[in-house]
Amino acid sequence: MARFRALLVAGVAIALLGGLTLVAAQPQRHDVIEQAPAPAQVFTPPNQGAVAPPQADERAIAVQSLLRARADAVQRRDEKAFMAGIDPQAEPAFRDAQLALFRNLANVPLREWSYTVVTQRSLDPSVLPNVEGAQELWAPEIDLVYALRGADPSPTRRPMGYLLVKRANSWFIRSDTDLLGVGRRTWRGPWDFGPCLVIKTERGLVLTHPAREAMAKRVAAEMDSAVNAVSSVWGTDWPQQVVVVLPDSSDEMRAMIGPNFPVESVVAVSVADRVDTDKNSAEGQRVVMSATSADALSVTALRIVLRHEFTHIAARGSTVDGSPMWLLEGFADYVGYRDSGIPLRQAAPDLNASMLTTGPPGRLPSDEEFRAQGRTLDMAYQQSFSVARFVAERLGEAKLIELYQVLAKAGRASPEEIDDLLVSVVRLNREQFVAGWQEYLRETLG
Repeated sequence: MARFRALLVAGVAIALLGGLTLVAAQPQRHDVIEQAPAPAQVFTPPNQGAVAPPQADERAIAVQSLLRARADAVQRRDEKAFMAGIDPQAEPAFRDAQLALFRNLANVPLREWSYTVVTQRSLDPSVLPNVEGAQELWAPEIDLVYALRGADPSPTRRPMGYLLVKRANSWFIRSDTDLLGVGRRTWRGPWDFGPCLVIKTERGLVLTHPAREAMAKRVAAEMDSAVNAVSSVWGTDWPQQVVVVLPDSSDEMRAMIGPNFPVESVVAVSVADRVDTDKNSAEGQRVVMSATSADALSVTALRIVLRHEFTHIAARGSTVDGSPMWLLEGFADYVGYRDSGIPLRQAAPDLNASMLTTGPPGRLPSDEEFRAQGRTLDMAYQQSFSVARFVAERLGEAKLIELYQVLAKAGRASPEEIDDLLVSVVRLNREQFVAGWQEYLRETLG
C-alpha cells in the first residue's frame, strides 16, 4: 500500500508516502507480487525417491560449478572469469548487459554473492526455445543470494530466470529473458541500470547512481539520526541498519517494487523479500525513493519520510499481513512527525477542514480506504495519524507502542477480535475508543 499526500511544510509543497508493503509471515519470495505472463511448467524427474541418473548428477554439478565461478568472479572482481560463463553465441545485447552489470557492481560492498539451484524445479524441456548448435538446454530454478556489507543482517534471495545451454560439453548462461513467456522472471537490481554509487553511514548505506549523488548525500546526512529517532520510540530490538535506494528512472523503481506499482504517485516505499513474524525477522528490506519527486523534498519533509519508512522497517518483523492499516500507517506517521514540531492541524489539512464542516469521523478508517485514490486515501492516512496521536497524547506513548505490537500480530482479525484486543491494551472497546478519538479531535482541531 502507498499514498501520495500533498502538504505544506515550511512553505514548500511536498509529497509524503506512507507505504507499507508486506509479505506473508511464512518464508516466501517477493516484496510485491509480480504477475507472470504464463504459469511456469515444472519438470519433476521421475522416481524422486530413487538415485538420479549419472548424467543428471553431472549436469547439476557442472551448472553449480558454473554459478560458483560466476559468483567468485564477482567477489574477486575478475571480469574475464565472469564473462567466461556467458554463452559465446548469446545475443550481443545480453553479453553487453552482463558486462555492464559486472562493471556496475564495482563499488557495491558485497558481503555475500552466490547462487542456489533447485534442480527439482526445472522447466519442462518442451517449453524451452530452440537454440542453434546447442547440445542441451536446461532451466532449473535459480536464485541469487546476496547481502550488502554494513546493511544486511542476513542474505536475501532473488529469482534469476537463466536459460542455460551446453556447448562442446561445457555449460553457459544463454539468456535471462528467454523464459519470460513461461513465467520465469529475472530480478533486476540497481546494478542492472547503471554504475552504482554507494554512500555509507554508521547505520547503513545509500545505493544510487552518479546522477543522483547530490540527493544521496542529503539522504545519507539524515539516515543515522532517523534510525536513532525510530529506535528511541520502537526500541533497539531490530538491526538498526537500513538501505535506501535512489533509482535513476521510474523503470528502475518498478523493478525494485513491482511492475504495476504506481511509482509516479509515491515519494518512497519500504519493501521486504521475506518476513517471518515468528522469528521477528525480515530479509532484503529496502526503502526505495522516487526517481522523479523525492529530490523536491524539503529538509523537514525528507526527515519525516525517512523516519516513517524506517519505522516500517523496524516493525516489519512484528507485523503480520492484514493487520489494521489505520494503526500500521498511523504509527509510522506518528514516529515520522514526532519531533518535527508540526501541529496536527498542518499535518492533516483535509481532516482539519472536515472537522470545521462535518465534525469528527464516525469510525476508524477501513483498509479499503487505504487502497483508494485521491482525497479518500489522503483522508485515511490523516485520520490514522490523528488516531496514533490521540493514543500517544491521551494514553501515553508506551500504550501506542503496545497497541501496535498487539494489533500488528493479529493479522486479518475480525471486528470482534479487534474489539477484544483494544480492551486488553487500552481498556476501551471500539465504541469507547472512537468516542475518545472524536473528543481529542474536537479539542485539538475544533
